[in-house]
Amino acid sequence: MKRFLSLILLFLISFWNCQTKEFSLAEPKLAESIRLLDQFMKNNDERIADVLCSDVSFGHSNGWIQNPEDFKKDFNSKKVVYKNINQIEISEVKKQKNFYSVRRKIKVSGIYKNQDFEMILALLEIWRKEKSVWKLWSRQSVEIKP
Repeated sequence: MKRFLSLILLFLISFWNCQTKEFSLAEPKLAESIRLLDQFMKNNDERIADVLCSDVSFGHSNGWIQNPEDFKKDFNSKKVVYKNINQIEISEVKKQKNFYSVRRKIKVSGIYKNQDFEMILALLEIWRKEKSVWKLWSRQSVEIKP
């Protein structure tokens, strides 16, 4: 009976750790902002501005760097259209005052310059709290080759 209870306890702890690994964000509003960012990117939704700092910076896996003006112009022109954005994991979350550093992996597919693409990206995102809302301040992506 002790062994059975120990196994159940081990299972529950392991299950809980797996669940919190994916959503180990102590701040539920941050998790929601991350979810909205991916959703708005995928749907090319102009509400993306709601989760971006006014001075956001994007570093892309191809070396392309976008300031806020470049991002708005390219986003509105649909230079890149995402078909799918699926989060694979959150591997690290660190907090410092009104900032969170989040490392995560996503699988993306879409169209860039009339060419289909699919890749796995490792992201480092820096989120800043503004008036009780977590907004993306900086993001760097690196392609992970299989």
